[in-house]
Amino acid sequence: MNLEQMLDYFRTSDSIMANITSWVELPAREAVYCDFPDFLDERIKEALRRRGIHKLYSHQASAISEVKAGKNVVVVTPTASGKTMCYNIPVLDAIIKDEESRAIFLFPTKALSQDQTVELHELITEAGVDVKTYTYDGDTPQSARKAIRQAGHIVVTNPDMLHSGILPHHTKWTKLFENLKFVVIDEVHYYRGVFGSHLANVIRRLRRICEFYGSNPQFICCSATIANPEELARKITGCEMTLIDNNGAPSGRKHIIFYNPPLVNKELGIRRSSLLEAKKLAEMFIRNDIKTIVFTKSRLSVEVLVTYLKDIFYGKIGGSDRVRGYRGGYLPNLRREIERGLRNGDISGVVSTNALELGIDIGSLEACIICGYPGTIASTWQQGGRAGRRNGESVTILIANSSPLDQYIVNNPDYFFGNSPENGLINPDNLVILYSHMKCAAFELPFDDDEIFGVDTTQEMLAFMEEAKLVRHVGRRWHWSSEAFPADEISLRSASNENFIIIDISDPHHRVIGEMDRFSAPMLLHEEAIYIHEGQQYQVEKLDFDDKKAYVRKVDVDYYTDANLAVDLKVMDVFREKEGLRVLKSCGEVMVNALVTMFKKIKLYTHENIGSGPVNLPDIEMHTTSYWTSLPEEVPGVVSQTELQNGLLGLSNVLSNAAPIYLMCDPRDIRVVYQVRSTFTKRPTVYIYDNYPGGVGFSEKLFELHDELYATARDMITQCPCESGCPSCVGPLNEFSGNDNPKEITLKLIDIILGDKMG
Repeated sequence: MNLEQMLDYFRTSDSIMANITSWVELPAREAVYCDFPDFLDERIKEALRRRGIHKLYSHQASAISEVKAGKNVVVVTPTASGKTMCYNIPVLDAIIKDEESRAIFLFPTKALSQDQTVELHELITEAGVDVKTYTYDGDTPQSARKAIRQAGHIVVTNPDMLHSGILPHHTKWTKLFENLKFVVIDEVHYYRGVFGSHLANVIRRLRRICEFYGSNPQFICCSATIANPEELARKITGCEMTLIDNNGAPSGRKHIIFYNPPLVNKELGIRRSSLLEAKKLAEMFIRNDIKTIVFTKSRLSVEVLVTYLKDIFYGKIGGSDRVRGYRGGYLPNLRREIERGLRNGDISGVVSTNALELGIDIGSLEACIICGYPGTIASTWQQGGRAGRRNGESVTILIANSSPLDQYIVNNPDYFFGNSPENGLINPDNLVILYSHMKCAAFELPFDDDEIFGVDTTQEMLAFMEEAKLVRHVGRRWHWSSEAFPADEISLRSASNENFIIIDISDPHHRVIGEMDRFSAPMLLHEEAIYIHEGQQYQVEKLDFDDKKAYVRKVDVDYYTDANLAVDLKVMDVFREKEGLRVLKSCGEVMVNALVTMFKKIKLYTHENIGSGPVNLPDIEMHTTSYWTSLPEEVPGVVSQTELQNGLLGLSNVLSNAAPIYLMCDPRDIRVVYQVRSTFTKRPTVYIYDNYPGGVGFSEKLFELHDELYATARDMITQCPCESGCPSCVGPLNEFSGNDNPKEITLKLIDIILGDKMG
């Protein structure tokens, strides 16, 4: 069956249609073309014609003309609309006309950098011009780095490498910074929250160095459709931006299907695993040679699903190699191999985390299955845009899990299709982030007495750094005086830059097979954990916390492991507070201690719990910001400690899913914990904290949205058809103690909070 026939089969299948809550068909759209601008070099025009491009899309022509006019631009069009041309063409044109010109291209992932470099090389070769383009990242050999610094017209890199490998060594990049004309930031919507806040400070440092060398680069940003692209690009670059959103690209007919797995326990509201439903649908597509990508939310889910699909196709034509996994932690050669397989059609199905969400050209995929709501509308459209990139018909199927957020989305399609996609939120002036980058900036160049780095308190912060013996004030300048290399102390994407390497000791040579960040390692690499890599199972023999090494051995077992995290939270400082008659809302600084306490063994396919074991690892400490709600000491209508605990647990579960709707963040960006009697407030308290050192502004926003947040939480519970509570509202019943009705007691607590209007 081809895709059209497969969709016809879906329509006639009662068992499939019973699970579909929404099926929206987006019609094909014709292209809107414009002629090549007159100023464009003839060699570029000829190269484009040889590729079959005789005219530009309207947004491409607009972007190229605005760049030519000296404007900073942000281009906002859907996935696969040819945004790459919006920066490749004007940059190449400028370098051809002035060979001293230089450009930096920033991409959020190595995979995207590699893909775009190939695309750029092809255009340069076809134009027959001498524009030297190099990728400069962690995979670049040391022997090649000097040549790149001296000769590269276009340096393709990522924010991490710009931060730690280029800016601190700017004296070696004199040629680049003296002649820097363009900075391209692709996939700008990706830079929200922590990563975006870091990048804004990296760009502050970049502009400071450019000013020192006498250059003033233009910024060209590209983004998928978000609500505030101009504002986000302005906050990241520190420059006024011109918005280009007149999309002229064609698109094929798209089917967007919301799929809710069937209930397996109606009383408890438990649904069939979204992972197993994804396996079933992916198998149907791949068997019929419909090229398919499946997105899951975690590395573990990727490996479990790859294991299932490889088992299905083992011994069949094409074999189990028809299906591959793709995620962070794979080594560079393996990633490149998988990307090639997707482009040339050797791979029929790929299971990925959001690592393939961004604009990598992965060939002619027809079907996209999203296993669990990605957390934002923008990400959902991005992932769905991986299919149908060649203008043919495509289908995207969003499979919900039992979480309240997923259930809210699939049962309220108007929220998804009717609302504008989310705002990209960043806070460049987060004190922890800003201070870290000020240290880097001081290392790179001395600060003048009247210099401002983002905030008016720059001089006070420099004085603080002097007290810490990091800088010294001489004359009218602040000079770096420490032996430390500050860029090494900062990871742009996580709270720690200390990655654990994973070593296969069943290999005689003790081969390194992957890596993992410090905060994920205790959850996934504790002793006796089953680590899955490319469908192969490994058991963790030893986790060496001091040397940051995990030693694993190949095994063949019928289960995987899942760890439990215990969190202790202490309030350090209160920023804002408002008290009603019975309820107190606050936000401030907290210290979080996280400890992995035990792990469960989960049987493959059936997902039964078949055993457990303890985990003995040190705890992880983090200072961050939090918003919390405290109930009265004696809660009206609550008759026992157990009842109160059940209500607070239910409240925590539903808030963790309601908050992202307002924050427009990934659900993993926040955490919710409760205390039956807080050591700080002496009252029953629910805390929602930013899951990043120093916080990025989510807590403060929730403080302001207090009433709306709890009203939405109430709606999520009341709209759920279960009687006593389930995973789709307050959480699974087996989490609760005694014979109470957790749904009822959770609603009681919310009504107390909402009845106490504080404004």
